[in-house]
Amino acid sequence: MVRVGVHVSIAGSIDKAVDRAIEKGCDTFQIFTRNPRGWKIKELTETDAMRFIEKVKRSGIFPPVDHMPYLPNLAAPTDDVYDKSVAALTEELKRCNALQIPYLVTHLGSHRGYGKEAGLRRIVNAINTAFSEVDVDGDNSVMLLLENTAGTKNSMGGTFEDIRAIMARIGHKERIGICFDTCHAFVAGYELRTEKSLNATMQHFDEVIGLGHLKLIHLNDAKAGLDSRLDRHEHIGLGYIGEAGFRVILRDARIKELPMILETPVDDRRGDRENIQKVRELATQQ
Repeated sequence: MVRVGVHVSIAGSIDKAVDRAIEKGCDTFQIFTRNPRGWKIKELTETDAMRFIEKVKRSGIFPPVDHMPYLPNLAAPTDDVYDKSVAALTEELKRCNALQIPYLVTHLGSHRGYGKEAGLRRIVNAINTAFSEVDVDGDNSVMLLLENTAGTKNSMGGTFEDIRAIMARIGHKERIGICFDTCHAFVAGYELRTEKSLNATMQHFDEVIGLGHLKLIHLNDAKAGLDSRLDRHEHIGLGYIGEAGFRVILRDARIKELPMILETPVDDRRGDRENIQKVRELATQQ
């Protein structure tokens, strides 16, 4: 039985995210702990945290996952954005710890034309700095999940080799994991749609990064073709990966045991519940 869920809103109060996850029939769920489109952070009170933790425990839904907001860019070449991004990462690790959320997913950002090596140095420094900041309290064990990107211009983390280069320079390697996004991988050039090609991709992942680091799947179909470098998510089975492709993915032993978060559209064709249902249906088909 696959563990599948969606990204849910925290509107009203953070614990309401759990109610929404239950209502949508989730086995796992993802949130932003704060407004994802601004730098200002609303303080998380002890009451907020306790309510959230209690509801998660009662729901049996696990794991809750946090995603970094949109504005931070860990590879930013300009100091103002970069410093705010490092502070945001540090704060988000603290918030996850307070909420007992085991995983924080982060995009790796854009070097904005300054080059991959410059971007790499920035990301590594950002992560090492954030880890050392939260270590002052001594009890933060939140795992930071690096998400593979779609390989768009100037973006970091579009190849497994790029991700390995980052991981190699992180002090606390045990605190780094990977969130594998199917849409991003596919449009970055990794073929996933047949048993043979998926096996080759996963073997390559294992050789370069190591399957032991794979902790979470972002299960998304793609509105654009293989190696298109276009980051556009589509409903499960309705994009270029397609139903046949997802049957293959959901049958793979290396993937199907992991928690899966859908970041699919909500429109007049389908909502979250229908996409969750589609995943469960395809997972049971041979």
